[in-house]
Amino acid sequence: MNKMKQESKQLVTKDMKINDIIDKYPEIVPIFLGYGLHCVGCHFSHHDTIAIGAKVHGLKDKDVEMMIKDVNSIISESLKNQKLK
Repeated sequence: MNKMKQESKQLVTKDMKINDIIDKYPEIVPIFLGYGLHCVGCHFSHHDTIAIGAKVHGLKDKDVEMMIKDVNSIISESLKNQKLK
């Protein structure tokens, strides 16, 4: 049950299109680049999901999981800071 609750809080999942996420949360670009997901400016980012882009760039499943966790953490902090303003 705890795992389901945690997954429902994810703002970003590996099945989302790269460009859609970057448009909504541009602050995550350095995270993607840091993990080696360099298709942030590529025309394929409009069509590829995070999972597909990560696979193309050779990321392992565990790295993708960590990247998604980091991305969600950054977004959550950003949204929290916006609420405080």
